[in-house]
Amino acid sequence: MAEFYRNLTLVTTLFILLQLCSNISYSTSNSITRNQTIRDGDLLISEEETFEFGFFSPKSSTLRYVGIWYKNIEPQTVVWVANREKPLSDNNGALKIADDGNLVVVNGENETVWSTNVKPESNNTVAVLLETGDLVLSSDSDRNDLYWESFNNQTDTFLPGMRFRVNPSIGENRAFVPWKSENDPSPGRYSLGVDPIGALEIVIWEGEARKWRSGPWNSQIFTGIPDMFRNTNYINGFKLSSPPDPDGSVYFTYVPSDSSDLLRFTIRFDGIIDQFRWNKDAKNWTLLQVKPGRECERYNRCGNYSVCDDSKEFDSGKCSCIDGFEPVYRNQWNARNFSGGCKRSVPLSCGLVADKEDGFKELERMKVPDFGSVVSLKNSETCEDLCARDCSCNAYAHIEGIGWMIWTGDLIDMEHFEHGGNSINIRLAGSELDGKQKSKLWFIILSVLGAFFLGLCIFIIWKFKKRLKAFLLKKKDIPVSDNRENSAESSTELIKVLVGDQVDTPDLPIFSFDSIASATEDFSEENKLGHGGFGTVYKGNFSGGREIAVKRLSGKSKQGLEEFKNEILLIAKLQHRNLVRLLGCCIEDNEKMLLYEYMPNKSLDSFLFDEIKRESLDWRKRCEIIGGIARGLLYLHRDSRLKIIHRDLKASNVLLDTEMNPKISDFGMARIFNYRQDHANTIRVVGTYGYMAPEYAMEGIFSEKSDVYSFGVLMLEIVSGSKNVSFRGSEHGSLIGYAWHLWSQGKTKELIDPTVKGTRDVTEAMRCIHVGMLCTQDSVMHRPNMGSVLLMLESQISQLPRPRQPIFHSFLNSDEIELKLDGHDIASVNDVTLTTIIGR
Repeated sequence: MAEFYRNLTLVTTLFILLQLCSNISYSTSNSITRNQTIRDGDLLISEEETFEFGFFSPKSSTLRYVGIWYKNIEPQTVVWVANREKPLSDNNGALKIADDGNLVVVNGENETVWSTNVKPESNNTVAVLLETGDLVLSSDSDRNDLYWESFNNQTDTFLPGMRFRVNPSIGENRAFVPWKSENDPSPGRYSLGVDPIGALEIVIWEGEARKWRSGPWNSQIFTGIPDMFRNTNYINGFKLSSPPDPDGSVYFTYVPSDSSDLLRFTIRFDGIIDQFRWNKDAKNWTLLQVKPGRECERYNRCGNYSVCDDSKEFDSGKCSCIDGFEPVYRNQWNARNFSGGCKRSVPLSCGLVADKEDGFKELERMKVPDFGSVVSLKNSETCEDLCARDCSCNAYAHIEGIGWMIWTGDLIDMEHFEHGGNSINIRLAGSELDGKQKSKLWFIILSVLGAFFLGLCIFIIWKFKKRLKAFLLKKKDIPVSDNRENSAESSTELIKVLVGDQVDTPDLPIFSFDSIASATEDFSEENKLGHGGFGTVYKGNFSGGREIAVKRLSGKSKQGLEEFKNEILLIAKLQHRNLVRLLGCCIEDNEKMLLYEYMPNKSLDSFLFDEIKRESLDWRKRCEIIGGIARGLLYLHRDSRLKIIHRDLKASNVLLDTEMNPKISDFGMARIFNYRQDHANTIRVVGTYGYMAPEYAMEGIFSEKSDVYSFGVLMLEIVSGSKNVSFRGSEHGSLIGYAWHLWSQGKTKELIDPTVKGTRDVTEAMRCIHVGMLCTQDSVMHRPNMGSVLLMLESQISQLPRPRQPIFHSFLNSDEIELKLDGHDIASVNDVTLTTIIGR
């Protein structure tokens, strides 16, 4: 019996020792496999002990997070966080490999609060912390078979070895989101990523507004960061992968010149990028650069068409207009408020008879403007010729490693450097250029011939000036331009005659009736695009091949006059890639016309509700259209100079350009709010049946939530491919009612257009339906604003608010519309567009 107890004691001791060794191996290993658990207090440590992975709490916080940080570096420097949106409140959390092979974080009740959320080919997986700081999930039998890695699911830190994805077909990649505060790892309001449109560049966004950009990537450096021209070791090191992946993706990576250096880029909670290097001797982080750091690095610090120069004192003129431009608001500029930017001192001729044709002036050592386009030239063509032929072209440049670029919009966010940068050629009126040969020749002739010949010339000019002016006005053919060119008469004065002497009246280009008639072939039926809210829309072609859309108000009707005035006063002041651009107007006798950029793919409804065409709208494209419309509305509500309520958002008022990018149009019914105003009342209800919010249709109360309702209806139509009003007369009353019926029955998938395929696409489509139902709730207070809508669409938040059952989703039938409108002017030939509703 004594022998038995000795043996039992020995076995027990061995078991305890084995268990202790097992626990120790868990806390010092660099991997976790099936049937192993990392509890709060245990750690995974990379092979050469550079990084640790486990549970931590930020300073001044008791909440527990799972993350990766540097080992043996104080203070603790966290580079990645897993459960940043779902922290644990106690120390009972654990890490393990779940039954499906995913790495998960669970709380004390074994509930999953975070997961890698992939579909491994086998559930026999292993999670490994690499020496680079990358946490990877792979097959246990083949460690090279990766299913997931933290480097592809970034938080706020960019480490050497990370791959930063760029794909122009997908659009902006906002990969990094900072902490909400120093003590709160949840996602903040800033983001850092790559904008691949045009030339690639890194951008910091605050919501939808840009805060900083790096300038275009020229295959070696970011041209908007002058320090990179000096070949600083710790700044250079960025590379772009080649060749691209099958889907067109390429990747930015960072490789330090010394592989033993610990380097990191971090976007702080206040939207600032810091680059650090670990100083082994001083045992602290050395700050290498801060972006934006200088005053002029702030996005568009001096406004449009102006240049910021940090070598100058701000109070004495850090901002200056480009040569040939002058401040838009002189008093504000003199008071050192540069936000209004600059405008041309002399309009471009661009097709008009002028003493001297437009030309270009070179600016050296510049950060080139934002939103440039890379162009390809034919063998015998120059970029100057290409830009000169396009009246909307404001500048061109050649950038080594990129090629030729042109700018057809406003010149935004320019800076002058003391070293580095690029040369850019700015388009100016001929009279603004140096070397006015013709003027000099006239001065020489007048000096030689003397006062007699001068008097004779003055007499001749005075005698025939009326005939000359009439001849020029008759013959002029003014092409489209973004640059506010005017005819012989002041556009501001002509517009004031129509709209009254209002403050800040836009100075739009004025076009002659003859030039527009010529461009549209006398408004021929072949060029007719459709019938809008107050007239007919025609396609036009000016000399040089520039295509336009002309909206012509009926000369004999007073219908639409208010809308015409409204568009001039509103849309001319708005600039956004998802809003249609107003290029000019014609006000001549009884003729009143608006000129827009031409949208070759017409309106969204021509694709969405066409059985054949809608097949070309795959889910990616529909998703991009939804996002573009949302960003356009957010700009109108929050980010534009004016707070605008559109009041008539619908599929036919969303136009599609060549690349199927959406642009919101038709601002004839829009209204301006001041930024402290929440809502307004009207006795003249305007809009379209099926898209109007209940409080607006029934009480005349409108706000930005009215546009949110219309957007929700439009989003449901885009996902389903069905019109909201197509359900009129059914038991559901509308698409909104039908969506609620399917959602409440757990059959949301049945609403999705059958052309949408793929598990991920269907999941995203169902999310859009959910958001659309939140937008179309009856109560204004229950609807989200557009900022929240965009966040719900673009974030990975799994839990969305539950929508409420709609009640007022069908207000009027067709008979009621005719009865209520009887005896009142109708501003549209579209019988489902309401312009006036009188209550019974």
